[in-house]
Amino acid sequence: MLVHVNIKIEGLTISRVVRYFVLADLLFLTAWGLIHPLLAVFVVENIPQGTVFIAGSALALYWLTRAILQLPIGIILDQTEGEKDDFYVLIISLMLAGFASLLFLGVNSVAGLFAVMVLEGIAFSLYTPAWGSIFVRHLDQNHMAFDLSLGSAASGLAIGVASFVGGALAKFIGFHAVFIGASILAFVCAGILLWVPDLILPRGSTRNLFKKSPVTEPPQAPPQS
Repeated sequence: MLVHVNIKIEGLTISRVVRYFVLADLLFLTAWGLIHPLLAVFVVENIPQGTVFIAGSALALYWLTRAILQLPIGIILDQTEGEKDDFYVLIISLMLAGFASLLFLGVNSVAGLFAVMVLEGIAFSLYTPAWGSIFVRHLDQNHMAFDLSLGSAASGLAIGVASFVGGALAKFIGFHAVFIGASILAFVCAGILLWVPDLILPRGSTRNLFKKSPVTEPPQAPPQS
């Protein structure tokens, strides 16, 4: 059960959208903060012919994929009015990231590593413009700097804590725990946003997302007299 808590600092109130999106961003960046700092160690120790150069190349492939794709994705999202498309793209990005984390469990070659990093790049290229476009629209005009700082502080906290926790998990339990933990956090992040769809979408929109519209019979012609 989600607890609705208003953040107030000397009369300052943070909107629900900003609160939930900061929480979602914190969880999502924590997920990948578990993996990225350990990537070079994982590659060297677990992938045949894996080297620090391969690990660096994999990260470069991720960043290039993310940088190239997120620009046209942002343009496409801007061409559609409203936030419905941004919300759906955001959920898709989180699901992709969750699956990418799990795919690390089966990586045993350089090609497999590169494929997973490309998928991660695609996930983040969807996540960044979708999350940002919704977040910015709901900033309070009277304290935009604080809202933005809150988001940035949460991101820094998430990555910092995740780097430490990821290292501890890898050392005492193994890399599989890191990848599973990252996947769980990504799926939980998507679940939080789906749990409160009225933040962006009308209530019940996600509940009817996969429901087919009822088939209606064509109107019958009146009987001939």
